Amino acid sequence: MTGGAGRVADSTGNWVDGLAPAWARPYLRLARLDRPIGSWLLLIPCWWSTGLAAMHAHAAINLWHVLLFFIGAFAMRGAGCTWNDILDRDLDALVERTRSRPIPSGQVTVKAAAAFLVAQALIGLAVLMQFNPFTRYVGLASLPIVAIYPCMKRITYWPQIVLGLAFSWGALMGWPGIFGRLDPPAFLLYAGAICWVIGYDTIYAHQDREDDALIGVHSTALLFRQHTKPMLVVFYGLASVLIALAGWTAGGGAVFFAGVIAFGAHLAWQIRSLRIEDAGHCLFVFKSNRDAGLILFAALVGDALV
Repeated sequence: MTGGAGRVADSTGNWVDGLAPAWARPYLRLARLDRPIGSWLLLIPCWWSTGLAAMHAHAAINLWHVLLFFIGAFAMRGAGCTWNDILDRDLDALVERTRSRPIPSGQVTVKAAAAFLVAQALIGLAVLMQFNPFTRYVGLASLPIVAIYPCMKRITYWPQIVLGLAFSWGALMGWPGIFGRLDPPAFLLYAGAICWVIGYDTIYAHQDREDDALIGVHSTALLFRQHTKPMLVVFYGLASVLIALAGWTAGGGAVFFAGVIAFGAHLAWQIRSLRIEDAGHCLFVFKSNRDAGLILFAALVGDALV
C-alpha cells in the first residue's frame, strides 16, 4: 500500500498520511484520527457540561475531568466510527467520498475491525470507571443510541436527531461528574446541544446529498434541500436559546452570556455564508463548529473563574 492509499475526500494532508507507520494507517483512518473534527464535536458538550457545573459551583474547572473527557471522546468516537463502518461497508462502497474507507477498500477485514472496535471501547470503559457510579450509569445509557444510529438513515429523513442524541450525551456527563446527579441546567444544555448537532450535521450531509438520493438513504439535507438555511435558523436559534437558559438556571453571569452571544454570532455567520451546492464549503463551515464550541467553553470557564 502506498502512503496515500486509503485517503478519503475530506482527509488529505493530515498527520496519519504523513507520519504514521504504513501498517497503522488503515486503523487510524478507521478511528477517524485523520479527521479529528468529529472527536472534537463529541468532546465539546462534555467540556460544556463540566464548565457549566464549575460555573454553578463558583469553582475552578476540574482539569482531571477535562483530560478524561478528551481521552474518552477520541476513543469512543473511534469506536463509534468503526461500528458505523462495519454496518455501512456496502453503502460506503457506493459513495464517492467514502468508497476508499478501510473496510470497503479492503485494507481492513471486518473481523479485524471488530477487534479494533473492542479495543477502543475498552479504553472508553477505563475512562468511564474514573467517575462516580452515577456518572458511569449515565455514560453506559448512551450505548443503545450509539448502536442504532447507523441504521437510522435507512428508515428516516431525520437520522440527525439520533446523532444529536448520541453526540450531545456529554452534556449529561460533566454535571453529574461534579454533583453526582442530573439537574435542569444539564438537561437544558443537552437539548441545546442536540439542536446544534442537527444543524451542523445537516450542513455536513449536503456533501453526500446526491449520492444518498441515488442509493436510497436519507438525511435532513435531502429533506430540507433549498430550505436548509431557514431550518438552520430554527435549530441554531433553539440551540442558542436553550444553552442560554442552561447557563441562566446555573447562575451564569456576564462572561457566560457574552460567550453565548459570540457563539450565536458564529452560528449566524455559518448560515449566512453557507453554499449548499459547494461540498468543499459545506465541509469548511461544518468544521468551524469546533471554534464555535470552544468559544462557548471558554466563556463557561471564564465565568466560573470570575
